[in-house]
Amino acid sequence: MTTHATPHDPAPQAPVVVPTTNGTEKRKQRGVVTRVLVYVVVAHLLAAYLYFLFDVAAKH
Repeated sequence: MTTHATPHDPAPQAPVVVPTTNGTEKRKQRGVVTRVLVYVVVAHLLAAYLYFLFDVAAKH
């Protein structure tokens, strides 16, 4: 026979997660910084290319 939870039963506890510091946090942070820098550089290159196209088209 199974028992059903009643409103007076305590809530089930979540499992305890113990964080480990094995160096992967710094690697992930460095990866995020690198990715953001690449995105910024690529976005500026794309913007410069589009500006150049419009500038050339305006002169013709």
